[in-house]
Amino acid sequence: MEQRHLGRTGLRVSRIGLGTLTWGRDTDEHDAADLLKVFWEAGGTLVDTADVYGDGEAEYLLGRLMEGLVPRRDLVVSTKAGSVPDPDRRFDGSRGHLLAALDASLQRLGTDYVDLWQIHAFDPCTPLEETLQALDLAVSSGRARYVGVSNFCGWQLTKAATWQLAAPGTRTRLASTQMEYSLLQRGVEREVLPAALDLGVGLLPSSPLGRGVLTGKYRKGTPADSRGGSEHLAAFVAPYLDDAANSVVDALATAADGLAATPLQVALAWVRDRPGVAAPIVGARNAHQLTAALSVETLSLPDEICRALDDVSAPVHRYPDHDWSTL
Repeated sequence: MEQRHLGRTGLRVSRIGLGTLTWGRDTDEHDAADLLKVFWEAGGTLVDTADVYGDGEAEYLLGRLMEGLVPRRDLVVSTKAGSVPDPDRRFDGSRGHLLAALDASLQRLGTDYVDLWQIHAFDPCTPLEETLQALDLAVSSGRARYVGVSNFCGWQLTKAATWQLAAPGTRTRLASTQMEYSLLQRGVEREVLPAALDLGVGLLPSSPLGRGVLTGKYRKGTPADSRGGSEHLAAFVAPYLDDAANSVVDALATAADGLAATPLQVALAWVRDRPGVAAPIVGARNAHQLTAALSVETLSLPDEICRALDDVSAPVHRYPDHDWSTL
């Protein structure tokens, strides 16, 4: 699998990443082992997790698999901290919480360091400089090799990345920002992606298949064995089962037929090759689904197909994103 630099850093990652959102909850150890083995044998390196996935079970499971299945040195392990199960405070970006969470993640993963450590979301209750200091301390102590953020809007990402660039050698530049991005969710193109490109921050798209909808599996209803039919993730999929999404999926299916490919392959190739994207994170339910996603490695979309998909899925961006005189 082709490797790409993550942002303006020396860290190289496979251009498709493996997500572990359901590990330890809907994905048991046997299926997780199959997924990791298939991914590794295909040349994949980037494995994405978080301290809250499966209430920590995803990290624990990944750590067990790195002990006996896949060498730790062959993987780029990325985890996140900052989300908390607190009804009064969804995110905690305080230095104390973040560093304690990192130590707990390392223990569950059974490793001395993570390759990439990301702040899961912006915490409006903590000064941003305190949150960013936790990133610096993680790198200076050797517990994290590279750092990034997740779910930061445009101004939040710009402020954080600029702060880290203000004192080279003292602060650690942001390598990444992880955001949802697909043909059904192109909101990052408004401010986040331009900021990331300008500041040298690599984009890691989550849900690159539109929460599974872009595979086309929901065109005739919701399969019982799909995420849309599951107790945990039905509400997660539901927003993309409207008429607007159906129009995009229909166009995607037409493009796939013309290329002798699948909607999954076309949708994943589209987001993988967008400017600024380092590696879409794919969350497969089983090895068969993952193998189908990894087959996109040999597919490059013709320009006319990309333009057609761009048009049918185009978000509305007006003032102030466009020159006011054109409005």
